[in-house]
Amino acid sequence: MAVRTSTPTTGWLLRGKDGRLTAYAPATGGLVRWTETRPGGPEWTGPERFEVPGLEPYLSIAQSPEGYVSLAGLRRRAHDDGRAETDVVYTTQFQPGRALTTWRSIGTPYGQDWQRADQIGAPTAVVDRVGLHVFVRNAGGGVCGRRQDARGIWGAWADMKGSHVLDTMSAAVTAEGRVELLAPASEFVLRWRQEEPGGPLRRVLNTPAKPLAGSASSAPTTDGAIAHFWRDSADRVLHVQRPAAPTGPGSQEGAEAPAPVAVPSLGGDASGPVAVLRTALDGRECTVLAQRAGSGLPAVTAYAGQEDEAVEATWSETGEECVGAPALALDAKGRVVVAAIAPDGTLRIARQRVDEPGLALGPWVRV
Repeated sequence: MAVRTSTPTTGWLLRGKDGRLTAYAPATGGLVRWTETRPGGPEWTGPERFEVPGLEPYLSIAQSPEGYVSLAGLRRRAHDDGRAETDVVYTTQFQPGRALTTWRSIGTPYGQDWQRADQIGAPTAVVDRVGLHVFVRNAGGGVCGRRQDARGIWGAWADMKGSHVLDTMSAAVTAEGRVELLAPASEFVLRWRQEEPGGPLRRVLNTPAKPLAGSASSAPTTDGAIAHFWRDSADRVLHVQRPAAPTGPGSQEGAEAPAPVAVPSLGGDASGPVAVLRTALDGRECTVLAQRAGSGLPAVTAYAGQEDEAVEATWSETGEECVGAPALALDAKGRVVVAAIAPDGTLRIARQRVDEPGLALGPWVRV
């Protein structure tokens, strides 16, 4: 089965409310899904195929506090008159292993202007306590967003401004339900944040940087902030920015964010974004990262402390060649799970060994 991940993303392995893991991947003309048969595995069902004609080979996946999973993508359909119709579509999975809802279109910021609609970027989805947000790079190189309200009704597309945005963006939500959005641009990174859960996203000052296209990822920290990661376009060294958590409405509007920290030991010849997971290892709160190494193999590292303290962290390559970015999750037994898509389109899984200290992975299994 042809699984395509030409545009990498990391959030494609999720644990449902019943404890089972589900993996999702784009496929030619749709997507495929694998689901654990019981919490903690080791058996899986799938791949199940879902036909979505015209769906581009990229999925942005977001999970609500209730465990509902929303998948958003870009659909392009050719018409007999030569016009290419482009729209943003989404679906929802309410329980692991169950059917997806009908794919619905939320259009584009450009209505019936098909030429400008065809220039938008792939969507980025995130869910706060109110509903689903979807963001796209617009035809002018800025950002537009659309959001659901508590009744599930979509508001209009909003122009969030910005310029020179490169490609896909990254977003994350804190435990309290506050969203941040990161958009890599040619000479800086742009950020928007909610000052309070469910509130409007407001733009904050740009951070000077030269990020590598397709390398951004975001994840919540244990102190109520969001950590943003990207690679430098010149040397691929990973950079981390950890803005402080807001102290109240209006506290960060227009404020300058802390400077990003270059972490040389977490860079080099790797590609794409890093997957981020926080968990306890040997009784210490740790951060686990996974990436696709220059060799094409998945690579993982784990370290205690905050992201910008990982100066001495080292990568360990593991498994076989993968396409796109690996993903990370905790299974129902609290074990770290690393997932990767092989070049033949199969899912590969490795789980943490609990009989060894640190982050020791067991054998890779083909699903």
